[in-house]
Amino acid sequence: MKKGVSFLVAVALMALASSLVAAFDPSPLQDTCVAIPEPKNAVFVNGKFCKNPNLTVAEDFFFQGLNIPGNTANRVGSNVTTVNVDAIPGLNTLGISLVRIDYAPYGQNPPHTHPRATEILTVLEGTLLVGFVTSNPQNRLFSKVLNKGDVFVFPIGLIHFQFNIGHTNAVAIAGLNSQNPGVITIADAVFGSNPPINPDFLARAFQLDKKVVEYLQAVF
Repeated sequence: MKKGVSFLVAVALMALASSLVAAFDPSPLQDTCVAIPEPKNAVFVNGKFCKNPNLTVAEDFFFQGLNIPGNTANRVGSNVTTVNVDAIPGLNTLGISLVRIDYAPYGQNPPHTHPRATEILTVLEGTLLVGFVTSNPQNRLFSKVLNKGDVFVFPIGLIHFQFNIGHTNAVAIAGLNSQNPGVITIADAVFGSNPPINPDFLARAFQLDKKVVEYLQAVF
């Protein structure tokens, strides 16, 4: 009986491990798999078609312009420059990407999640208040003030944010362990969905007056 139980436990653990592994970009089975937009003479791997390796060039692994500040003249006062597989086709199947985030004084990168990646952020200039919130039921807030050279990690899938609490512009660089991490900005998703979510439902869910919900839906 004990052997049978041990076997079932082992199978369960293997299944769990397999599901966790599948939650991240799988490792490549070849040296390169440069993404191309059309499938002619290509192999489909990891969501992008692979370019013929014999036609691969250095430019497939190159991006220029990350030194250029992003335009922060928007309602949140920040700009994210994304360097993922769409910007560098050679990232296809490699499970990594990069972003530059520019913040105006008191600008913010509002609460959002990356469904497919953990993020590690380094402050290059300025002072940021950053944090993330754990899942239900604890909903614990882990927050820290970061200065130039400080590093902070946002675990995969958790809601997180950054806020420039300084009087000057701030800049950060972040690495993510996915070629295409995805991003879900909470307010945009909830109040700016297409088509809109029923305002009566949102009013009850957030314990708000329906008019407030309708105002937020008009904004987002």
